[in-house]
Amino acid sequence: MDKILEALVSSSHSVPVKKAIVKKVVEAAEKEVTAEQCQALYTLTTRLIFLGDDAFQKQVGFQVLEAYARYHRADFELFFSKDFVLGLLQQGYGPLDSKDPAIVDYIHGCLRLLISCPSVLDIFSIIQTEILRMVCERPEPALCARLATMLSDFVQCIPREKAAILFCQQLVRTIGYFHCPASQEQELREYVDQVTKVSTLLQNIWKAEPVTLLPSLQEVFAIISSTDPSFDPSIALASLVQHIPLQMITVLIKSLTTDQNVKDTSMTQALCRMIDWLSWPLAHHVEMWVIALLKGLAAVQKFTILIDVTLLKIELVFNRLWYPIVRQGALVVLSHMLLSFQHSPEAFHLVVPHIVDLVQSLKRDGLPTSKAFLLHFTELVHCMMYQYSGFPDLYDDILEAIKELPGPGEEKIKLVLNQSAWTSQSNSFASGLLRLPGKSETGKTGLINLGNTCYMNSIIQTLFSATDFRRRVLSLHLNDATANTLMKKLQLLFTFLSHTQRAAYAPRVFFEASRPPWFNAGSQQDCSEYLRFLLDRLHEEEKTIQVLMSAKSNVSPGNGPSDDTGGETSAEDAGVSPVAPVEGKSEGNDERTLIERMFGGRLSTGIRCMTCNSVSEKEEPFTDLSLAFCPSTTSSPLQTEGPSEEPRGPCQGAVNGGSEAPEVGPSPKPVTASTTGVHFVPGSSEPPLSVPDLVDYFLAPEILDKENAYFCQKCGSLQRAERGMRVVAAPEYLILTLLRFSYDAKCHVRRKILDNVAIPPLMRLPVHAPPPKHSSSSSSPPSSPLQVDSPESSENLAKKLKPSQREEEEDTGLEGDNGMAGGESEVGVWPAAQFVPYILSSVVMHSGMSSESGHYYSYGRNLNGADGAQHHLANPLALGEEPGNGQTEPIALTCSGVTHPKQEVEVVCGGQAAGDWLLFNDSRVTFTSLGSVQNVTNRFPKDTAYVLIYRKQDVTGGQNSTGGVTTNGMRLGSEPPLQKELMDAVTKDNKLFLQEQELNARTRALQAASASCSFRPNGPDDNEPPGSCGPSGGGGGGGGFNTVNRLVF
Repeated sequence: MDKILEALVSSSHSVPVKKAIVKKVVEAAEKEVTAEQCQALYTLTTRLIFLGDDAFQKQVGFQVLEAYARYHRADFELFFSKDFVLGLLQQGYGPLDSKDPAIVDYIHGCLRLLISCPSVLDIFSIIQTEILRMVCERPEPALCARLATMLSDFVQCIPREKAAILFCQQLVRTIGYFHCPASQEQELREYVDQVTKVSTLLQNIWKAEPVTLLPSLQEVFAIISSTDPSFDPSIALASLVQHIPLQMITVLIKSLTTDQNVKDTSMTQALCRMIDWLSWPLAHHVEMWVIALLKGLAAVQKFTILIDVTLLKIELVFNRLWYPIVRQGALVVLSHMLLSFQHSPEAFHLVVPHIVDLVQSLKRDGLPTSKAFLLHFTELVHCMMYQYSGFPDLYDDILEAIKELPGPGEEKIKLVLNQSAWTSQSNSFASGLLRLPGKSETGKTGLINLGNTCYMNSIIQTLFSATDFRRRVLSLHLNDATANTLMKKLQLLFTFLSHTQRAAYAPRVFFEASRPPWFNAGSQQDCSEYLRFLLDRLHEEEKTIQVLMSAKSNVSPGNGPSDDTGGETSAEDAGVSPVAPVEGKSEGNDERTLIERMFGGRLSTGIRCMTCNSVSEKEEPFTDLSLAFCPSTTSSPLQTEGPSEEPRGPCQGAVNGGSEAPEVGPSPKPVTASTTGVHFVPGSSEPPLSVPDLVDYFLAPEILDKENAYFCQKCGSLQRAERGMRVVAAPEYLILTLLRFSYDAKCHVRRKILDNVAIPPLMRLPVHAPPPKHSSSSSSPPSSPLQVDSPESSENLAKKLKPSQREEEEDTGLEGDNGMAGGESEVGVWPAAQFVPYILSSVVMHSGMSSESGHYYSYGRNLNGADGAQHHLANPLALGEEPGNGQTEPIALTCSGVTHPKQEVEVVCGGQAAGDWLLFNDSRVTFTSLGSVQNVTNRFPKDTAYVLIYRKQDVTGGQNSTGGVTTNGMRLGSEPPLQKELMDAVTKDNKLFLQEQELNARTRALQAASASCSFRPNGPDDNEPPGSCGPSGGGGGGGGFNTVNRLVF
């Protein structure tokens, strides 16, 4: 029979003929057949099964073998003995290797034929041993799947007791070696099916013998936590997660996170690989295990691991959102990672560039599941923009893409963020080295946030944007004697901002030198207070140097200035060379400091007694004007009830920088609009406030009456009086501070006024020449210091009920011959005001609700190349100046925003195109437009203009008003050449930067983790996390990671 069958299958007969003959052979199995014929048939059919030339021969082999084994079982037991099975498993069959899946399939089929025979027990025993050996040899997925199928049908072949534990551990490790090089869909489906069969086998073993589960899980962790660079575990291990009982999550995670033997590097690897499991298409509950491990690490304060993994894997998790089969689990993990990463916006900003594309793709999809998913994703985006507001350049496109989708309410956002925070206490993370691959497309350099130092960064970038000031600072020749001065450090900082190859520079040295003594490192501060302190320090330093220089020239031969070398040496020894002449004065006659020349103006305050018409005039310098909001026009619900108006005198910098508006009793009402041209009409229908409105209110006359009556020296009693202020000397750069923070005495908190203030690109300021004096005046001498830190000068002189005893003594000593009190005279005729045009130069924005928290960033005009000279406006009347008519004007005139044809505004201020302006946001510098500057508060209500700098324009069409030259006669129209020592410093730092880049290229992952994620739980900067400004990253709040005081929509 075997000879006939062998000849048949190898013959050239047609397949139907062969099938008919094979059918006869199978039917003959029911008849009596000798043992020798059976053995011959078993041998032949086995050879056909293993070595058949085609599928037909293999099929014939299985049919005949099955038929004769069923009817002649005793003979088959003799053939399929344990020795035969052992030989197959160890040596294979002929040319077939023992690891060929056909071997397992053959044994599997033969076991079905012998299941009721006693001899099969011996075979089971052999298979138990051999199957463990085979698994230890790391079989391929195809063979492992065949083994799993056989073991699932014949559980008697699975190793028992201790061997079962070892078998499960080795099978887990084998899965870790599964890799699928296939790229075709069918091959991928087969691979997934093979892995599923193996994982199902493990599930069955864990259920049958629970003692094997924990060792198996320990083996899983050992595999995924391996730091061996030559071993990359397969994500097929994700198939096991769905089979782990959910009730074990808490126990297992607690055991892992508290195990002191588990190193941080191993835990980091394990968490990263678990996140990779999100890519496995059929895995369930992976996201639950990932989040459980994230929460467990947060519970034991393993913040370094959390930060490292989040920054490393957040983009991979986001990319999984593109695949519907794994989208839901990826969104759960993404939400947790972003919402819990509350110390810095870095993680969110890594995925921001991809959000718009994903939203648009989901909209086009149109599937119901995509729509539901988009709603959840939009909620997450809203929460993140709420948490990290203050980045309009990043969020504008996102807001546009999701504007038609519903967003969560503020209370829901707060609840979500509070529940997701890693900890309720703020911690400090060193952010000195950020992953900055290169400069932005603007070519400008950002400033690294050293730990809530955005207030300093925004001010530095604003001063750097003041072209004339920057060029004069860079042109100063400062010798070794001034190496430790603040001006020298500012010059070096400006040099780095101009010439460094770094995308962002860390201003540590300047921060330590310029930080006011009362500013706590690591805490958010008021940028306007810092600006005043900085300018005052620079001013006082130069005044001191001038005194030293003057003293040296007094003791030098000739006792005066000379043109010889000795005179020049004295000036250089003093540490500073003469600065540029201002307003046509020669260098020798103008003794003002650089700060006075650039930012200094003068303000005259006059009080006229309405009984005797005597006027008291006092002139004082200012570096900025603090503009209060009229109490009747501030409509913000966050302001205090009752009068809390800031004194409207020139800002001279109290400890709080004049940014807080103390309650000083009922404020006098402004005079009528017909007198001043200033309109303050309460009501929701009033137009938005503008900067000129606030300047008008600052300069508007006030009537002092009743409890605010003025003590007239001439009358000798309290009298009704009128108080007003005039600008008598316009600064080159006009600094305006909007007093947005008012003190609520009832609640003992400081509130922010959120009123939107329109920012005109052009503005004119009324400037008056001093009137003729009939008697001595109490005006300060022109060369008086700035007195920035004088608390007395910040008082509202109009609200003083009676001069102090010291002032009375001073006034008595200044009485004139006419018998009037010092400083009082009959009203003189003031010349008509000259309206000095100003162009917007920069704006500092505050994002948040408190001066002690939030985030500062700034906008600056984008000046390229030699465009540093001021733009000239030839016709002053075009700016709205009214010709004088010889009549006496009121004490104050209005400041006006200028409306020009669109073409002129675009030429002078830049148009609406992105690139005309720059947005400086710590280390980020991006292009923006004037429209973005003016509309930012409309889109982000908590982002409000705080400090504005306007640049004076030349209305004559000639040289710019600063004289056009600086040290050594250099023109202002170009950047000054770098001095050698500055060039050397930049060159040295650029070389260091290149070395750092080379090192980062070799050890990028480790370098990034150690540089940006160093956690110091007991460090000196634990108050606020650096790289953000307050616990909310982009700003807002003040208390912890879960503090939420941000709103961007």
